[in-house]
Amino acid sequence: MKVTQLRDKDKTTALTTMDMETWIEKTRTEIKTQPVSVFREALRYSLPDSRCYEADKLPKILPAAEFRRTESGKQLKYYNGIIELTVGPLSGRPEIILVKQLAWEQPQTHCVFTGSSGRTVKIWVKFTRPDASLPQKREEAELFHAHAYRLAVKCYQPQIPFNILSKEPTLEQFSRLSHDPELRYRPDSVPFYLSQPTEMPAELSYREAVRSEKSPLTRAVPGYDTEHAIFMLFEAALRKTHEEIYQAQDDGAYSKGEDFQAVVTQLAVNCFHSGIPEEETVKRTIFHYYLRRQETLVRQLVKNVYNEQEGFGKKNSLGKEQFLALQTEEFMKRRYEFRYNTQVGEVEYRERNSFRFYFNPIDKRVLNSIALDAQGEGIPLWDRDISRYIYSNRIPVFNPLEDFLYHLPVWDGKDRIRGLARTVPCNNPHWVELFHRWFLNMVVHWRGTDTKYANNVSPLLVGEQGCRKSTFCRSIIPPAIRAYYTDSIDFSRKKDAELYLNRFALINIDEFDQISAAQQGFLKHILQKPIVNMRKPYANAVLEMRRYASFIATSNLKDLLTDPSGSRRFICIEVIGTIDTSKAIDYEQLYAQAMHELDHNERYWFDQAEERIMTENNREFEQVSLEEQLFYRYFRPAKEEENGEWLSPAEILEDIKKNSAIPISNKRVSVFGRILRKHEIPSKRVRSGTVYHVIRLS
Repeated sequence: MKVTQLRDKDKTTALTTMDMETWIEKTRTEIKTQPVSVFREALRYSLPDSRCYEADKLPKILPAAEFRRTESGKQLKYYNGIIELTVGPLSGRPEIILVKQLAWEQPQTHCVFTGSSGRTVKIWVKFTRPDASLPQKREEAELFHAHAYRLAVKCYQPQIPFNILSKEPTLEQFSRLSHDPELRYRPDSVPFYLSQPTEMPAELSYREAVRSEKSPLTRAVPGYDTEHAIFMLFEAALRKTHEEIYQAQDDGAYSKGEDFQAVVTQLAVNCFHSGIPEEETVKRTIFHYYLRRQETLVRQLVKNVYNEQEGFGKKNSLGKEQFLALQTEEFMKRRYEFRYNTQVGEVEYRERNSFRFYFNPIDKRVLNSIALDAQGEGIPLWDRDISRYIYSNRIPVFNPLEDFLYHLPVWDGKDRIRGLARTVPCNNPHWVELFHRWFLNMVVHWRGTDTKYANNVSPLLVGEQGCRKSTFCRSIIPPAIRAYYTDSIDFSRKKDAELYLNRFALINIDEFDQISAAQQGFLKHILQKPIVNMRKPYANAVLEMRRYASFIATSNLKDLLTDPSGSRRFICIEVIGTIDTSKAIDYEQLYAQAMHELDHNERYWFDQAEERIMTENNREFEQVSLEEQLFYRYFRPAKEEENGEWLSPAEILEDIKKNSAIPISNKRVSVFGRILRKHEIPSKRVRSGTVYHVIRLS
C-alpha cells in the first residue's frame, strides 16, 4: 500500500508516492532542518484566525489513495480504503496522550499520531468491502469513502471525549507531514466492512456527539474568541468596581478611590464572580493601572481573593443585555457557521458538529430550530433574536467567486485554457484564441475589476445532438462554484433574466434556436449591460448590483442569427465531432492561468480585428431573410465605375413587390435598410434619406 505526497516547489506541485513504512519512518524521524518543529514554534506566535506560512513548507499527505500525475492533473491509480479522522483542537500533551490511548484501544485503528500543528491527533482507519476488495473506479471510490467516513466517525466519537472535526470526505483530503516519535502503527488492524453504496449519504441523518464544557475559558489555551469574551467580562467587572466605590463615597463611606489595595481587591472579587481565570485578572489589572513594578503585590492580592471567595463564575458584572449578547455570540459560533453570500444576497449556514459539509439557505424552519436549540441550553433566545443576529454585521461577507479565485495556487505555466478549447472539434481556425479571450473576460467579471464594459460576447456551439455541447459548457465551471451555473433562463421574464446577471457566474442558453427574434433583441440588450439596476422583490430601493454572468450557448440548428445589423456578439462554431469531456480538468491551474495572465495585463477584451473575424465567420450561421433573397434575385450592388441607380430602401422594396408578387409589409422598410448596410451596399446620404447604388437584373 502506498500513500501520495504533494510538495509545492516554486510554481509546480511535485507528486510522489511512498510505501506506508517509508511514510512512518519520515514521521517518526524528522530531518535536520526540522520543518515540523519550526512550524509548531511559529504557530505559538500566530493568531488563531491568521495563516501560518510555515505550513506551506510541509508536504501534503493523501492517505486515501495512490495518485499518479497526468497531463490534466492527478488521476486515481489505487484506492487504499483509509479514512483519516482528526481530533481537536486539544489543549496540551495530556489530552493528546489520552486521545491516542483511547484510539489505540480500538482494534480497527491502523495508525494514530500527533498532527503537524501539535494540537490534534490523527487516526487512520481501514475499510474494505465484505469480500475484502476495494473499489477502483473513482465514482465508486468516492461513494464508498463518504459512507466509510460517516461510519468511522459514528464508531469513534463515543469513545473519545473530544470533538472529531467534520471534514468533507474526499479522496484528495490531506494533512501536512507531521513529526511524532511515538506514532503507533498496526499493520494487521481489523478493517471495517462496508457494502458498496449506490448514493451519497444524507446530510441530516447523523449528528456527532458534542462534548459539553462547563467552563470554556479555563480548559484550553485562550484563543481569539476567548480573549474577546474575557475582555468584555473584565471591562464589565472594572466598571462595576468603580460604580461600587463611587456609590460607597456617596453613602458617606471612606474614599477608596486612592486606595490601590482596596481597588485591586474589589476588582479581583468582581473578576472572580465573573469567571475570569486568576492569571487573566492579574495580567489585565497590571496593564490597566500601570502596576508592573508592583506585580508581586498584585499577584498576592488577587491570589488571596481567589482563595477566599466562593462561587467562581456564578455572578458576572455584565448587564442583562450584555450577558445575553455574549451568550448569543458564543452559542452561534460554537454551534453554527454563518456567511452572507453576496452572490445570492442571502445568509447561509451549516452546523459545525454534523455531516453538513455544505452551506444551505436559512428559512423559517431553520430560525425556529436554532431558537429551540438555544433554549435547550438555557439561553432565552427567540426566533426574532436569532434573526436580528443573523441579519447583522456579525455575519461575515462571503463572495464564492472571489473566494475561489483568490485562493488559487501559483500557475505552473502550462496553457490549459487553449487546451480546453481544443477539446471542441471544429474547422474555425480562430476558435482557440477567441475562446481564450472570452474566458479571460469571464474571469474579469468574476473579479469585479471591470464595471464599465460587459462581457458582451458569447460562444455559440452548433452541432448534432449527443456531441456533448451542454456537457462542455457545464465543465467550464469548477465543481466548487457550480451552483452559480445555469442552463435555464427565460427571456420572456425580463426582470428575472436581468437578475440572473447578478446571481449566476455562467449562463448557458441551451437550444438557442428556440429564442424568437424579439427575444434575441432583448438578449443583445442584456449582453451589453455592465451593471444591473433593479429593485429586488419586496425591496423599496433600486440597487446597483454587480454583473457576474457571462453567456455561452448551444444549438442543433445552424441558421440562428437574425440581427440584420450584424452578429459580432457571438463566436459561432460548428462542432464537427464529439467533444472530448473524458479528461479530468485541473480547475485550480486552469483558473490560476487566467488570474496570472490578467495580473500581467493580458488583454481580455475583443478588439476591432477580432470583431471583424467573428462577424465574417458568423455569416454562415445567419438566417437569410426573404427580403435578402429577393434583393439578390432582382438587384446587385453597383460597382464604383458603373452607372447604376440610387434608390431608397422603400423604392427597392416596391420594385421587389411588383416583380415577385410576394406581399412584404411596409414596416420592414427600416429593417431592410439595416440589411443593405450589413451587406455593404454602396450608399450615400441625401436630403430625403439614405439611397443605395444598385443595378437591376433583367
